[in-house]
Amino acid sequence: MVTRIPGNAHAHPSNGPATAPARDAPHATARPLAVARWLWIVATLVVLMVVVGGITRLTESGLSITEWKPVTGAIPPLTQGQWEAEFAAYRQIPEYRQVTGPAGMTLADYKFIYFWEWAHRLLGRVIGLAFALPLAWFWLRRAIPAGYLPRLLALLALGALQGVFGWFMVRSGLAGTRTSVSHFWLSIHLLTALFTLAGLVWTALDLRRLQLTRDAATHARLTGTGLLVATVLFVQLLLGAWVAGLDAGHASDSWPLMGGRLVPDLGLGGGALRALTSDPFAVHWLHRWWAFVAVAALVVLARRVRKAGSRPASVAIHCAFGTQILLGIATVLTGVALWIAVLHQLVGALLVIATAWGVHVIGRRGA
Repeated sequence: MVTRIPGNAHAHPSNGPATAPARDAPHATARPLAVARWLWIVATLVVLMVVVGGITRLTESGLSITEWKPVTGAIPPLTQGQWEAEFAAYRQIPEYRQVTGPAGMTLADYKFIYFWEWAHRLLGRVIGLAFALPLAWFWLRRAIPAGYLPRLLALLALGALQGVFGWFMVRSGLAGTRTSVSHFWLSIHLLTALFTLAGLVWTALDLRRLQLTRDAATHARLTGTGLLVATVLFVQLLLGAWVAGLDAGHASDSWPLMGGRLVPDLGLGGGALRALTSDPFAVHWLHRWWAFVAVAALVVLARRVRKAGSRPASVAIHCAFGTQILLGIATVLTGVALWIAVLHQLVGALLVIATAWGVHVIGRRGA
């Protein structure tokens, strides 16, 4: 790309070259493509984190570790005595006293649920290191293009906040009479992860475009259409998180009818707001039908993306939401079979990636 320099194009050589690097061009040592590839690796780890988090939730493993030890907690119990101590702490919480204890949980059973929660937390630590250490290296090497450091630091802060929200979520289920975590805290925890994932993808796409154009002004902007689609999808993801937190997937094992009716009695007499945010039956119904509002918005996005000249992004959006709808129906019909429900959560994360890609395409300058 050639940038015109203001002034006399025929100036004498002694006054400087007739052409010069663009004012907003990245520093000579900047490596936008390398930084973008690193962000894609971190994004892949975040997707894996979402999957492991889904397994942790579906196996009721989230409350198995009753303390938050950011450093020493990376090492699991190694002796019989340590296992007994962890199990003793778990036996003090309402989940054990009211649910798993009466069901006859043994130490072997406890080790199974402990593994998934420990793996989930360990992966969070790995992601933190996989982001922070390369970030420091790129920073010291001056490989981060101008203007991108604040964005990368914000993503790092989001990752740290994700860990804090995760502990608040766990803590919500350790005291009082609750036998599970708050579905509100679970939604905050999950949506922060997905928002971070979208930020990683968006920034990686900006950096790749910077590598191609060498013009820092080519970063994408969020358009009105993009914001609308993102908002509709956000609502669907929020409802999905509430379904998970309330175990609302078990509210019905039939589709498209619930209780033999397309629009069943949702029990709104006790208050519509409470029912639509906290009643498993109502939240399940709302999640399954808002999905088609999301599909309509995503179809509009995919068409805009294809018109902007990016057929692969358009195809990715269609494939993601189509697969997600089928997996959602299969999850219902199978009574929330573990691996189908996990795949449903995985494709949800992939749908976020595809949507971020599409919104980025229509937000590029000149798209």
